[in-house]
Amino acid sequence: MKELLFSELKDTDKSLIEAFSLVEEVVFGDCYFSPEQLSKVVEHCNQLISTIEDPLEQAEKLINELFIEQLFIDRQHDFWPVNAHKLSTGFDFKLMAPALKSVVLCHIFKLCNFEADIIFVPEKNMVRVVCDELYAIIFDPVTGESLDWHELDLRMDDLDGDPQNHQVEDVSRLSLIAKHVSSLKNALIREGQFPQALKCVDILISLRPDDPFERRDRGFLLHQLDCFKVAYDDYQYFVDKCPKDPAAQLLKMQLDKITIADTVLH
Repeated sequence: MKELLFSELKDTDKSLIEAFSLVEEVVFGDCYFSPEQLSKVVEHCNQLISTIEDPLEQAEKLINELFIEQLFIDRQHDFWPVNAHKLSTGFDFKLMAPALKSVVLCHIFKLCNFEADIIFVPEKNMVRVVCDELYAIIFDPVTGESLDWHELDLRMDDLDGDPQNHQVEDVSRLSLIAKHVSSLKNALIREGQFPQALKCVDILISLRPDDPFERRDRGFLLHQLDCFKVAYDDYQYFVDKCPKDPAAQLLKMQLDKITIADTVLH
């Protein structure tokens, strides 16, 4: 099952919207998102720019339409709720976590015949819409605020190394999926939905099998679900791989006081 899921998530013939829908279905047992929700927005956007010839004006019109008229505009949140990670409720309540919103915006722009991608601009992922050979718009997917060239240069100057070698890079498909699933996992833990959070960790471990922090999180979730034997193994893996981490030091003290035989196994 995990190998099949991993294969489908990597499949570039599937859009990222489809990949995120698949994640939602695996984590929650179903996905209530209807493609019609998205197709109606795309149809409206295409009609809106049909009489505009200049690509730059078209892109600016779409950004204004999506963030102002369609109420996609938001503020940065310290914590995003679970519902902000679901496609259906994200559309219904106009509340989407950054990775999900980036993917939705790129999908809309591509269906409006633009080249669009998600790029890393220190310190965050942003959406880039290419208008023509000369112009591109880079904007924050949460607020809709765009960067001018001066602001972009200042951000790129913060990178290490020779400034002449600094380039804006696309964010990979699997990185976006992992970012989304990780954010969803954290939201589920905050809201006490441990079985669903455990499914997120399983997805992340299939993407990053040797990540000790995901093993630590899986140990925590299994511990909450009274599956201590497997939790113990995950905790020990984290302690062995990250011995200097403050959390590992605390866990080591706890593990040293526990014997597996004294615990109830499931």
